[in-house]
Amino acid sequence: MFVDLQREIIKQVTMEKLTKQEEEVMRCIWELGCCCVKEILTRMDDPKPPYTTLASVVKNLERKAYVKAQQKGNTYYYIPRVEQSDYKRNFMSHFVHNYFANSYKEMVTFFAREQKISAEELKEILQSIEEGNKD
Repeated sequence: MFVDLQREIIKQVTMEKLTKQEEEVMRCIWELGCCCVKEILTRMDDPKPPYTTLASVVKNLERKAYVKAQQKGNTYYYIPRVEQSDYKRNFMSHFVHNYFANSYKEMVTFFAREQKISAEELKEILQSIEEGNKD
């Protein structure tokens, strides 16, 4: 119950925008669940950032309330405070609001015109929507 309350409070707080590097680190943390900087470093693509740079990025994520730190011995372990699905939802809402006048239809139309989405994929999306509405 406490964890649910904590998640609800976090959802209500406006998520501070993440840099590209912070997003990359968060994807690693979401994958790992609970990890130290060294474990994050092993998951990152080459060229890997220096350990100290990565540690600074993680500290920024802690300051922005995306992760919380727990010390075990001499090592700090980081746990996500924001779920990946909540971040995606927030990111997409802002994206659609800022670039497509708050219209998901406009966004899909844009991608269709730019040939980034096929007619077959659109049919699959419609089928998924219709199946979701049956519940």
